[in-house]
Amino acid sequence: MTDGADGSARSGAGGWSDGRDLVGYGPNPPDLRWPGGAGLALNFVLNVEEGAEYSVGLGDGRSEKALLEVRASRVPQGDRDLASESMYEYGQRVGFWRLHDLFRDRGLPLTIFASAMALERTPTVAEAIRDAGWDVCAHGWRWVEHYMLDEATEREHIARAHASIARTVGRPPKGWYCRYAPSPRTRALLVEHGGYLYDSDAYNDDLPYWTDVGGARHLVIPYSMVTNDAKFASGDVYAAADYTAFLTDTFDVLLAESASKARIMSVGLHSRVIGHPGRLAGLMRFLDHVQRAPGVWICGRDSIAEHWQKAVPR
Repeated sequence: MTDGADGSARSGAGGWSDGRDLVGYGPNPPDLRWPGGAGLALNFVLNVEEGAEYSVGLGDGRSEKALLEVRASRVPQGDRDLASESMYEYGQRVGFWRLHDLFRDRGLPLTIFASAMALERTPTVAEAIRDAGWDVCAHGWRWVEHYMLDEATEREHIARAHASIARTVGRPPKGWYCRYAPSPRTRALLVEHGGYLYDSDAYNDDLPYWTDVGGARHLVIPYSMVTNDAKFASGDVYAAADYTAFLTDTFDVLLAESASKARIMSVGLHSRVIGHPGRLAGLMRFLDHVQRAPGVWICGRDSIAEHWQKAVPR
């Protein structure tokens, strides 16, 4: 091993020891079309996390502080934050059903990033997902950071999420997505488990790609924090019109590119965020726009994985 010019470790033959791939497809992405000859695959993802987040009542010693309507909890650390819990409850009680009706009425597919415990606690939501035929990607057994778990606990959570969703929805999840970031072990543990077709623990491309995990072929379908309604909670966007404009601009650029290079666009949603009426209006206007556009395949994430397996074998 040699040192790079910047002092970082570099292995022989130009390889870097940190395992990162900054090259990807470069100027030569795979030459393919999506079903129907579409150049752009558009996937809407609804994160169902409410009820699986950090909670004093679940023995975590603290209440959840992420993706709330306030920037910081006013309740002392370690005390039960009933306002935080109530904001999360809105997602399952109201927001989910608003999005459920919107996508069912328009006949659009939806991918569910499901924290398994959230579905265990809301069987009516699990039943609605099952009846709608929406594909499910496991979002952990609980909505906790996997990079903070030890190996044995992470292995248990991966297996428990798979079994739980198979029970509540009636079919197992085909994909996996951690809260924010995986641990260095997550992908190997998914392959070890054997029940996951792909993971979405990456943000580094506009196309799926294959990876080698201990000699096993494994598919990655990148996700996006850019086209995500979490921008409302961060303050990057506030008005529904700004949200519509940003999604529309992203979509239009990708659609133009997809005339010669296949692309995917992931739109991340949360019931407790976009499920509020003043925000949902922005999503509705975006749906109006994309449903009028030619050359787009609106699909579930499982369908992307299955098409990629056939069109781009390793």
